[in-house]
Amino acid sequence: MLPDKQHPSLSTSGYPSSFNICKTSRVTWEIILLLMAAAVALSASNVVFNVGTRHNKKGNEKFLRIEFSTKKLVTLAPAVQDLRCRSSADLPVNSSQPPSSTADERDFIQWRNSSSSAEVIEERNPMVEWVSDRRRGVYDEDVDDGGDMLREECGVVGIFGDDEASRLAYLSLHAMQHRGQEGAGIVTCDERSLHSVTGMGLVSDVFDQPKLSSLPGSSAVGHVRYATAGESVLKNVQPFVAGYRFGSVGVAHNGNLVNYNELRTMLEEDGSIFNTSSDTEVVLHLIAISKARPFIARLVDACQQLEGAYSMVFLTEDKLVAVRDPYGFRPLVMGRRSNGAVVFASETCALDLIEAEYEREINPGEVVVVDKDGVSSLCLVPQRQRKACIFEHIYFALPNSVVFGLSVYQSRYKFGEILATEAPVECDVVIAVPDSGVVAALGYAAKAGVPFQQGLIRSHYVGRTFIEPSQKIRDFGVKLKLAPVRPVLAGKRVVVVDDSIVRGTTSSKIVRLIKEAGATEVHLRIASPPIVGSCYYGVDTPSTEELISHRLSIEDTRKFVGADSLAFLPLEKLRDMLGTEAPTFCDACFTGVYPVPPRSLSKDAAEKEIAHKVLVDGLTEHYSVPNGIKNSSISSTSSSNSHKSVAPAIVP
Repeated sequence: MLPDKQHPSLSTSGYPSSFNICKTSRVTWEIILLLMAAAVALSASNVVFNVGTRHNKKGNEKFLRIEFSTKKLVTLAPAVQDLRCRSSADLPVNSSQPPSSTADERDFIQWRNSSSSAEVIEERNPMVEWVSDRRRGVYDEDVDDGGDMLREECGVVGIFGDDEASRLAYLSLHAMQHRGQEGAGIVTCDERSLHSVTGMGLVSDVFDQPKLSSLPGSSAVGHVRYATAGESVLKNVQPFVAGYRFGSVGVAHNGNLVNYNELRTMLEEDGSIFNTSSDTEVVLHLIAISKARPFIARLVDACQQLEGAYSMVFLTEDKLVAVRDPYGFRPLVMGRRSNGAVVFASETCALDLIEAEYEREINPGEVVVVDKDGVSSLCLVPQRQRKACIFEHIYFALPNSVVFGLSVYQSRYKFGEILATEAPVECDVVIAVPDSGVVAALGYAAKAGVPFQQGLIRSHYVGRTFIEPSQKIRDFGVKLKLAPVRPVLAGKRVVVVDDSIVRGTTSSKIVRLIKEAGATEVHLRIASPPIVGSCYYGVDTPSTEELISHRLSIEDTRKFVGADSLAFLPLEKLRDMLGTEAPTFCDACFTGVYPVPPRSLSKDAAEKEIAHKVLVDGLTEHYSVPNGIKNSSISSTSSSNSHKSVAPAIVP
């Protein structure tokens, strides 16, 4: 037991306090152990925590005593660059003569003053752990194979100028349900106030006729969500709505902010109180504390402090605003209905359903404002080379969508043709892992001159929780979702086309399922290069160490999944297909070259990983392409020439 005094380990710069929490005739060890567990948790948040007991003067009663001390944080104030846009006015954010609140917002563009600085907390904060905690989640592979696939974070929609805005938003979210199934929400405006309905589950579960009727107004924003930043709880379901000094604002966000932890820590140090664990809430706080006027200037001021991926739609009492990050990681398009209503959406499939005609993409770094006067556009930051997510074409988007100016269907069909050319094999039938592998399989079959058949049937009515028989069923989760068609597979040499391999567990179960259905050979063809790095720009991926292609060579991966041969789409062929557009796509998950450095890794871990890459590959400025991707994308039982990807080692 500790004596009744400050623990000697407390810093003199701390602020000690103590109090008695109980008075009892006995203090059990269970309580003490519980409090010590709390001490461990608090130690990560700059609190020194001690437990002790003391007797009263008579010595016959005990007090359980807690002592704690908040360490003094060390802060840094890095210089902030002055970002300027060639096409906009040179107006400083913190001008001594702020613009009048009655001025036309179309004339405003916001720049941070180069003399200003932001307090950034260097001491480790518990919020730093949210990415690693999320990615360390334990998946029950026999029930839910969700950990072995990539998941899009969300989809957004914005509508302005239609009396049925809430219903159109509902239909748009339904069209983009594939982008998120954990929660959905809609916020509308009737020119006086914002109205919000959010809920957990599918769009059809969250909304019904009475709820849609409770959302009046001619403008709306909506959101479907899969959690990459924040927990899967109702309070994290977007759109978020907040009131500030000059009105209310709703926001829906697709993407991920790599400097979220730093911004949140800075805001909390300045007194901000957060209601959610979502990175989107940071944006609302930055808007609220901005000194700029009017709202558009505040919004631009906030966005210029963000790093990472964001395609966002904002709704106020009188306007709808769409914003896209300077690299254009996540998609955002603009369309118009026949009645003149303007629509923003993550995919064109949402426009198709509500009969809105596609007009254009929102450009990277662009702010588009829609109000009663029409549509106007501002430049957020200087133009940078676009880095659109290539996985939108490989997996996320629907085949009938046009994303980043290219048809998703045509891209996937071409991926299959490339695989048939680069990795041919004698076979009797080509099948797909539904649904995202279907179009690539069609391309493979057509190029190879082999019939395509539906060898796997996917159940679209499977939830995430199942009641399993008491006698364990092998590969239970996969069998619930995919059923083999034995007449198609029995006695056949089968080529199976899938979009990607993440951890490899699902692929091994699918191969085993097909062989158990009677296939004599199973040749696995993957319509993407090997995934060797995590995504930090709005896609939920496992940690790098969990990615099978990061740990194993292609031949070792083939052995793990049990296929007779395995081939990936070669990275260089993917780039050849994209042609002059190739440099405008982000392929960091295949190369480890990140356009925006991932802050979600701890600084020490990131520095060690870079140091290892420098030592191994001789690079001094950026990550290299791991060995085995450039030189070989195919492996079979008769060939093992693939090189193993270099995994980061511990560098002292």
